[in-house]
Amino acid sequence: MSSYTNEQVSHLIEGTLDWETMFRMLSMPKDHGRFEQYVAALQSKVKFEHKIVLPLGPHLHIVQKADTKTWVTMCDCGHEFGDYRENWKLNAVVYVRDTEEAMVDVYPKLMAPDTNWQVYREYYCPKCGAMHDVEAPTPWYPVIHDFEPDIDAFYRDWVNLPLPERA
Repeated sequence: MSSYTNEQVSHLIEGTLDWETMFRMLSMPKDHGRFEQYVAALQSKVKFEHKIVLPLGPHLHIVQKADTKTWVTMCDCGHEFGDYRENWKLNAVVYVRDTEEAMVDVYPKLMAPDTNWQVYREYYCPKCGAMHDVEAPTPWYPVIHDFEPDIDAFYRDWVNLPLPERA
């Protein structure tokens, strides 16, 4: 049983939870059922019918498609980036800050990195424009594939829930 209400978890996600409760919630070990509450709160915010299997970021999830039971990476708006094992960034809109002028939006003048050594790559949803990630690699470095989650192990070893079925 969870120590926090579904409403409190929803407020945490929205950023409207009172400071004292938020501090206690984030600093204490997670109670049993918190993951289910978290996913339920995220699920209530999206308009698609697909089941969220694993949140990847504030607006990015691995979902189980309702019609095919396949797992894909999807934005809150319903845009599908492809199979969850593939690098979703390859299907995103990318804005590369690779000039001094472009870096001024991020850093004060004369404090930005040398763009011969570092650039910013911002990854956006092509449908709704939500920013999902930022990288700061050297200009020649390939697109970074952050990780491929072991969802089976996560459900088995961490949350002790039955794994959503898939095709």
